[in-house]
Amino acid sequence: MANDIDQTDMAILAALQADGRMTLADLAKSVNLSPTPCAVRMRRLEREGYIAGYHARLDPNLMDRGMVAFVQVSLKNTDESTLREFNLAVQDVREVIECHMVGGGFDYLLKLRVRDMGEYRALLGGALGSLPAVAGTHSYFVMEEVKSSPTLPLPRRQGA
Repeated sequence: MANDIDQTDMAILAALQADGRMTLADLAKSVNLSPTPCAVRMRRLEREGYIAGYHARLDPNLMDRGMVAFVQVSLKNTDESTLREFNLAVQDVREVIECHMVGGGFDYLLKLRVRDMGEYRALLGGALGSLPAVAGTHSYFVMEEVKSSPTLPLPRRQGA
């Protein structure tokens, strides 16, 4: 974390994580600033990449994407060209909403959102099965989502 982030910046980030649609006036009031300095700080946080973007959080059940599956992927090789090829190819699978290269007993952990088991099965035999250099997969299906949060736990500053 950069040294130029202070408690006021952290308060702005926390407020925007809680409600990204709040007005500048409400944001400024919540962090005890007037609107102009608050806007300057917010734009700086955006420019420096602390605020990566703004988006709506959709209800996956209403969007017919209620089933979540985690898929462990093991590759045949883990040389740089194979990893690059896999990383590029997985970008095109829209049902993969997260892809993480991991250390341990397998190479990647994918999080998928699909309509149902039929769609998952078609995806496994189609797009997932045709990803480059896949040696094997293991799938785990979510029975109940206990906690899901789009917010990051913000670090606490010394003396705060």
